[in-house]
Amino acid sequence: MVSARLALFAILLAVPLIWGSFTAYQLGLFLLYGIVAQGIALCWGRAGFLPLGQALFFGIGAYLGGGAMKFAGESWLVLSPLLVGACLVPALLAWAIGILVFNRQVGNGPYFALITLALSMLGLQLANSLEWLTGGFNGMTGIPGLPGIDSYGGLYYVIVPVLALTTLALAHLLRSPFGQLLSAIAQNEERLQFLGFRTSGFKALAFAISAGLAGIAGVLFAAHDGIVTPQSVGYLLSAELVIWTAVGGRSSLLGPVIGAVLIGYLTAELRDTFPYWEIVVASVFIVVVLRFPNGIAGLGERLSWLSRRSLPRQANPERDIAIAPLEREEGTTLSFQDVHVRMNGVRILNGLDLSIRARGIQCIIGPNGAGKTSAFNVLTGRLPATSGEIVWRGRPIAGRKPFRVARLGIARKFQVPSVFPDLTVGQNIDIALWANRLSFVQLFSLGAYRWRTAVLASLERLFPELADPSVLARELSLGQRQMLEFAMTNLVEPQLMLLDEPCAGLSTEETSRMIEAISALATEYGWAVLIIEHDMRVVERLSDHVYVLHLGARLAEGSMEAIKADEAVRAIYSGGSK
Repeated sequence: MVSARLALFAILLAVPLIWGSFTAYQLGLFLLYGIVAQGIALCWGRAGFLPLGQALFFGIGAYLGGGAMKFAGESWLVLSPLLVGACLVPALLAWAIGILVFNRQVGNGPYFALITLALSMLGLQLANSLEWLTGGFNGMTGIPGLPGIDSYGGLYYVIVPVLALTTLALAHLLRSPFGQLLSAIAQNEERLQFLGFRTSGFKALAFAISAGLAGIAGVLFAAHDGIVTPQSVGYLLSAELVIWTAVGGRSSLLGPVIGAVLIGYLTAELRDTFPYWEIVVASVFIVVVLRFPNGIAGLGERLSWLSRRSLPRQANPERDIAIAPLEREEGTTLSFQDVHVRMNGVRILNGLDLSIRARGIQCIIGPNGAGKTSAFNVLTGRLPATSGEIVWRGRPIAGRKPFRVARLGIARKFQVPSVFPDLTVGQNIDIALWANRLSFVQLFSLGAYRWRTAVLASLERLFPELADPSVLARELSLGQRQMLEFAMTNLVEPQLMLLDEPCAGLSTEETSRMIEAISALATEYGWAVLIIEHDMRVVERLSDHVYVLHLGARLAEGSMEAIKADEAVRAIYSGGSK
């Protein structure tokens, strides 16, 4: 794989010698577009969100780079910091946009894509109107290029190494924990939030990196063409960049570059000779998208070295770095104080009062619709409270976002197993181990794949089914996915663990093992556990204290014997056993 990539770059370096300077000059332009497309692939193919206005950052880099070259002349001493700034400005702008947009939504809906498209349209208007700065419709002209480097011939030997460096940097990025977390965001962003990850920051950083790549390409474009026009920031170029990325393969590194080169050459050849060239390009795009969703890079095994599959995390590394337990504040007290939740005129919680003041295992029971899961939802930030207060260790936490609640030591397992289906068991476990532990530097280090904890050792002993880290999570049975998510919830080492029907869908044998695991881990590590459960056998075997909810309020609480004897409970609730 590495040798094939080296051979490809060697061929690129030999292009001027084999096909001449003009071909190299043309190819250099398409390679610059390919670098921008690599950034689009990072966001779209890896993190799952589509930037539709990437030409904005390309054009900003081009205008700033062109202005810097005109100002500095032949002085590298003056030019170098200006060019670095020209590359950083698009990245910082994208980071700020990403923070503003992603902080307001979880998921990868169309809003971000439409916002970036609108920004590109705005950039086009500004480039046309600010004649004193950009040259207006005619563009910024007379750009001298990089000092001592011929833009027609020598610049190509700068572009190819820059492409090699961006490819190597992205390859490492995708192998690192950061790349794995981007994949997790694309598959199940909400699960990451409930583990304590601020996903908006990761997405904004990925967007900033992609814009930085566009800025680098823009700076070299200004030197390459000697002119920067408003079309360089416009939505038409943005659309072309997305097409090239899709045709080449959004889930690869070199696929977008190949797409930019092939479609770019096809467009250049047809534009002056065939009046309906747009139809041909559009047809190629439609056929590739419909028939080859992974693009050119996914056509066959012979091209597999181009695809993302050749860039996995380290193949099941030995977990030989023991890390210390998380430090948590002492005390486990939680109280719901007259909590009301109404949505669309429907009362979901109706003055819920509930207090947990001790460690151990406690259960919430009640008929369907009693508000059990809704209580978990409002506690963990998934559902807003209409009124009332939730206090955790003396602090009001109602209305906090899920990742902030998780960072306070409250972890949650969902009723329907919520894992990362297209990641392996080992990768799911990695992510849980990293929660609330991973520093910014470790985010880009492969050493984090070797972490292990005492809790992980206990889980491996309790659930030998999860011993093979190479199995994809989507290939597990329902019971095994329940075990995997339960394991992930424990690996964050919470002070309070919320388990929503952890035995749902399990066989009798699996239920017994889950009961034993919950009891053993709660006893060994001293965590408070709050369980929603319909299976009375689970409640009877595990619970130190039982809460009964009905119509969104607390009906009764006490020992299991006291609950069984309560006439009000017996009137509204009955439970079954497996």
